[in-house]
Amino acid sequence: MTNFPGLESLENDAKVILESAAQDAIVPVGTTVFTSGAACENYLLVIDGSVRVQMVSENGREIVLYRVENGQTCIMTTTCLMSHENYTAEAITETDVNAVIIPAQTFHKLIDCSTVFRTFVFSSYSTRLADLLMLVDEVAFHRIDVRLAKFLSERMGGQSLLKTTHQELAVELGSAREVISRQLKDFENRGWVKLSRGQVEVTDLKALTNLM
Repeated sequence: MTNFPGLESLENDAKVILESAAQDAIVPVGTTVFTSGAACENYLLVIDGSVRVQMVSENGREIVLYRVENGQTCIMTTTCLMSHENYTAEAITETDVNAVIIPAQTFHKLIDCSTVFRTFVFSSYSTRLADLLMLVDEVAFHRIDVRLAKFLSERMGGQSLLKTTHQELAVELGSAREVISRQLKDFENRGWVKLSRGQVEVTDLKALTNLM
């Protein structure tokens, strides 16, 4: 459990319980980890890779809630395990994922008997909850042009070209594709970006940053 510092000081009895039940798993890219309405059967600790958690509305609109990456856990899974309710979102691996899978029964046993494990779970939960509340704030109260400019700026990673579609941007930002397309066209007319099929080239990063 060296990938999870919060579990390094796990009590001996709890460590025995965890090691006897936990399983290492490699989950291929593109795998659906869970779906909306499904029962939660395992607690997932991601060692390496990325899992995208998203919600899909009845009319097909999607929004990315968060990603579970190296050393992280899934707030949706924690919620479902603690409340004994089914998932209300879906999760898909964006890369090959190396993970540790803890059965639900073992999860509850460790919550009951281990202060260290309990602290780890709720600390991880509170951190991810803060991220989720920040997303709610952005979607509800921030203009889409500002959010789009921020997203493009943060995803550049020192490069000027971002390979993505208007639909993918809409999913990331919880908006409609038509809204994103109009906003990108406005950015292009201002000379801030250059659009082509499947990619967005940022030509004036300073202008995007100033909008944020």
